[in-house]
Amino acid sequence: MTMRKPFIAANWKMNKTLSETEEFLSQFVPEVKNEHDRDIVIAPPFTSLPLAAEKLRNTNIALASQDVFYEEKGAYTGEISPLMLADIGCKYVIIGHSERRQFFSETDEIVNKKVKTAKKAGLGVIFCIGETLDERETGKTLEILEREIEKGLDGHIDPMEMVIAYEPIWAIGTGKTATPGQAQEVHAYIRKKLEVLYGNKADELCILYGGSVTPDNIDSLMACNDIDGALVGGASLKVDSFASIVKFRR
Repeated sequence: MTMRKPFIAANWKMNKTLSETEEFLSQFVPEVKNEHDRDIVIAPPFTSLPLAAEKLRNTNIALASQDVFYEEKGAYTGEISPLMLADIGCKYVIIGHSERRQFFSETDEIVNKKVKTAKKAGLGVIFCIGETLDERETGKTLEILEREIEKGLDGHIDPMEMVIAYEPIWAIGTGKTATPGQAQEVHAYIRKKLEVLYGNKADELCILYGGSVTPDNIDSLMACNDIDGALVGGASLKVDSFASIVKFRR
């Protein structure tokens, strides 16, 4: 089995002003400076990206954007292109997050266009998939994930510099977490699905778990064979809790 480098990412969502971003990073960077055997990524809001890029330069932490538009430039008021993100110092972009799908009506087709444009611009992609509580309770979890993977990654997309984030929507910000067994079962299915698309390359792809990840459950989640990291929401907003997650031990 390929040893995949753990990948821990913070999604701050619509939180933190410039001063709060600066205060967090000033404290956080020294806390994790010796963690070189894992990828550490932070996705602040758009307004904090330039400041964060400066603060993270020459550190072991990469910068990500929480979203991107699917055109490189043009008359799209309020949107941010992948070229702008790459120019500012972003290495990754989160695409297909359930909140984008839910609140902003992003379809699998829109997600697919964003993935393609981001990859063309040289950005790594954190590609999000996940089912609702109703879909899980009616036995549709794997059906939903299969659709989101097939449609979201349609069109000869190079899987390198990409990670998959499985986020059961019912566990995001609710305090509910899939048990390690539940999460591992789904992650194993996702990897098998990726093998159909990408062959042996699927064994190199990191699959992250997201959904109420905390310092208390990170070790047990990371002990699972097919869980390679975490996309962390609420617990990434405090220096001590996110540093503790980054420093997990298997």
